[in-house]
Amino acid sequence: MTDTPATAQPGPEPVDIACADGVRLRGHFFRAAPEVATQPLPVLLSPATGVRQQFYWHFAGWLAQQGYAVLVFDYRGIGQSLHGPLARCDARLVDWGQRDQVAALQWLLARCQAAQAILVGHSAGGQMLGLLPNHAQVARLVGVAASSGWFGGMRLAFALKARLGLRVLMPLASRWLGYAPTSRIGLGENLPAAVARQWGQWCAAGGYATNAVRGQPAQDFHAQVRTPVTVLYATDDDIVTPATVQDLLRTWPAAPRSSLAVRPADHGLRAIGHIHWFRPSHQALWPLIGAAMQG
Repeated sequence: MTDTPATAQPGPEPVDIACADGVRLRGHFFRAAPEVATQPLPVLLSPATGVRQQFYWHFAGWLAQQGYAVLVFDYRGIGQSLHGPLARCDARLVDWGQRDQVAALQWLLARCQAAQAILVGHSAGGQMLGLLPNHAQVARLVGVAASSGWFGGMRLAFALKARLGLRVLMPLASRWLGYAPTSRIGLGENLPAAVARQWGQWCAAGGYATNAVRGQPAQDFHAQVRTPVTVLYATDDDIVTPATVQDLLRTWPAAPRSSLAVRPADHGLRAIGHIHWFRPSHQALWPLIGAAMQG
């Protein structure tokens, strides 16, 4: 993969994605640059919790320049996939894996007439592979700032702050407002109440999405996953630490797994944290993601 800087591309194509339960998601499809001779596997770009798809468009355009066809989308209850008032949205975090990622992957494979795709998942987008019945159609998972978010694996001061926000303040606010005002504490877009509730529960328990399917073997694919997994995380990320990364990786015991800690100064950056990976200002990091996609 080259270090070619992102330049102007034709606008992404808006697409509708139908989930098995009838919910429709809005995504955008980036066509691979036609001048690239070798067309690699298509890429499903799955967002972090509470982050709209537009945040990833610069990175998706850069991938398209490298020859990748890319689909990026909003989960139900977020951005362009929110239908009606947020307070009336009954989406759950588990739905983002079991239904939304499943449907987005199937749409992408059908559009590109491919048997497999690469999943680039930012935070939550790279944490739910064990919920996907079509996980075998993911050739490789690159989890960027992906971990279990386990409070017990975070630095103490931040863990206390996260626990207070997700386990106390958000549940109380959700009862009052009908949704979780996560934007007020710097956790992205406001969330459907059930999404925020499960998020807090999974982070408190450890093991992330395994908590949603414990005792439900027909819906639990964690032990079956054989997809190679690479996690990239920044050393200045308060959420993703070596302990929370390992807590996530252990949920896929049969998969080839690796992780890479990235120091901001090594790439001429003052900070990366949890969110900055996909900003144009941090394009120096994009070849690292590209290299992980190639294995």
